Amino acid sequence: MLILFSLDRFNRIDRLFSQLTGDTPVAATPAYDLQKRDANNYLLTVSVPGWKEEELEIETVGGNLNITGKHTEETVEDQTHWIYRGIRKADFQLSFSLPEHAKVNNAKLEQGLLLVEIYQEIPESEKPKKLP
Repeated sequence: MLILFSLDRFNRIDRLFSQLTGDTPVAATPAYDLQKRDANNYLLTVSVPGWKEEELEIETVGGNLNITGKHTEETVEDQTHWIYRGIRKADFQLSFSLPEHAKVNNAKLEQGLLLVEIYQEIPESEKPKKLP
């Protein structure tokens, strides 16, 4: 006999505390990595398996990078008898504060990963200067 143990109780605890504080539950936001590629270039990688390009919105507003995912509802009648549905399809929003002089150069969806290239060029007048 197959016995499955659920880790959902941890997600329920996370949701409970999030309701009390007004924060978004950690389980409801996609995982992401931020990589510094060189002195001026960064790569933000967001895990969004199952999302279509038209369901994702990327915008910069007032020094913030906002990534929003809104699933489109499928109207096809599903006759499947689910035993368990664990693949989450909840909408989400991520927000990152961009440093000064940073801008999004490019964004693309590749194999369930949203790749956002960020470029930051500090003007010469603001770079630290070494004294002789």
